[in-house]
Amino acid sequence: MTSRPDRRMVVAGIGALLGGLQPPASEAQPMNSSSELVLYNGRITTLDRQRPEAEAVAMRDGRFVAVGGEREVMASAGPDAKRVDLKGRRVIPGLIDSHMHIIRGGLNYNMELRWDGVRSLADAMRMLKEQVDRTPAPQWVRVIGGFTEHQFAEKRLPTLDEINAVAPDTPVFILHLYDRALLNAAALRAVGYTKDTPEFPGAEIVHDANGEPTGLLVAKPNATILYVTLAKGPKLPSPATTVRRLGLWTMVELP
Repeated sequence: MTSRPDRRMVVAGIGALLGGLQPPASEAQPMNSSSELVLYNGRITTLDRQRPEAEAVAMRDGRFVAVGGEREVMASAGPDAKRVDLKGRRVIPGLIDSHMHIIRGGLNYNMELRWDGVRSLADAMRMLKEQVDRTPAPQWVRVIGGFTEHQFAEKRLPTLDEINAVAPDTPVFILHLYDRALLNAAALRAVGYTKDTPEFPGAEIVHDANGEPTGLLVAKPNATILYVTLAKGPKLPSPATTVRRLGLWTMVELP
């Protein structure tokens, strides 16, 4: 039986790639029963450095039983196996986010500048400058995740000198993934980091030749220093709210 690719079925099948693939079909251990699903005629990313791509995979009970060339994988399939012709399509592991920062996002959305999908560092720095110009003291400008230097045409992060140039007086905190944060001089003053600030366990406050903090914080590998520093920033004033209980319901009236 051969069918066209079904997205839900394919994603469910390839999700197990994240747990690691079995050896190629020629090396797979004998199975008591044959495969129940075969994906073939594709370009399958395995995440195996020794064999990063395969033409076909065979699965049974949610586990891979054969990975490799189409001929040997098809040979492992039983007569009743469902065969899916990928028609040369790329298959990648199913990536499923295990959690969402809904509450944090809601509380902080209006305090953050987003660089998601920005294609060049030049555009990102222009956005940063515009946000700095309209941010009143003592508020910070925060860029918290959602980006990587690899999305920029320049393939790099901004330098601390570049950040200080567009924001000499407004604190700026830029969080890159969970590995580092960039603080301009105004942010360093706001959080009070000096040459005498003790190091955080499993982290580093990078210093210059004179022992002064440069503004680069590095998780090595503990990211607590990034969260603790970010938490030092001021919050937006909360609007007055009126809460009324209506039986099992709660109604919140915003001004």
